[in-house]
Amino acid sequence: MVKSRQLGQVAVTMRFFGENLSCIRGERLVFSELDFAIEPGAALVLTGSNGSGKTSLLRVMAGLTRPSAGQLGWQDGPITDDPETHHSRLHYVGHLDALKPVLSVRENLATWSHLHGGPDKKITSALKKLRLEGFENIPGRYLSAGQRRRLSLARLVASDAPLWLLDEPTIALDAPSVDAVRSLIAEHRRNGGMAVIATNVDLGIADTSELNLLDFAAANEDIWEGVT
Repeated sequence: MVKSRQLGQVAVTMRFFGENLSCIRGERLVFSELDFAIEPGAALVLTGSNGSGKTSLLRVMAGLTRPSAGQLGWQDGPITDDPETHHSRLHYVGHLDALKPVLSVRENLATWSHLHGGPDKKITSALKKLRLEGFENIPGRYLSAGQRRRLSLARLVASDAPLWLLDEPTIALDAPSVDAVRSLIAEHRRNGGMAVIATNVDLGIADTSELNLLDFAAANEDIWEGVT
C-alpha cells in the first residue's frame, strides 16, 4: 500500500527517486548512471566542483530538463505519466531570482503564491520568516542582492509543496538570513517535507545525505567525437 501524508493542501506520495540518470549539456555528457532516492523528512545535499552537474541534476529533478537516459518517479509512477502533478509537488529555487522589478515585494510574492494556490495568510508568514517585514511596498528593482534572494526564497513559505529543490540557496545572504533558511529547511522536514540542496559550503544542516556529482562524472569530451 502506498503511504501518504498531508502537507498543507498537497497530498504527498512517499519517496521521490531517480534511476540510471544521464544528462547531456552542450554536447557533453555531464553525468551518467546516477541513482538517488529521498523520502519524507530527508535532505539530500548535492556536492561537487563547479560544472560537475549539480544545477543540471536539479533541473532534471524539477522536470525542466529531460534526462538523456533513465527516469524519475514518485511511488505512484514515473513523472512522465503526469508532469503537472509532479510540478505541483515541488518548489524550485535556481540561481536567478524570479521577480518582477516593477512589482512590490508583497505583489511579487502574492502573484507567485496565488498561482500556486497559497492562502493570503501564508504571504504574511513568508515575509516575516525571510526578514522582509518593512519592505512590503518596495519595488523589486530597488532591492539589494540579498533582499532579492530572500524574496525568492519566501516562495517556499507562501504555498505548500513537499519537495524543495534549492540551488545555492544562501548566495548573497548575510548570517542571520542563512540562519533563517536553515530554520525553514528544518521546519519543512519536521512536517514531512523533502529538500534537495546544491551547495559548495557547509550549511550546518543536521542529518543529511550527500550525493557527490563527481562520482558520476563522465569523460569530459565531446559525445560526438569519432562519430562519422
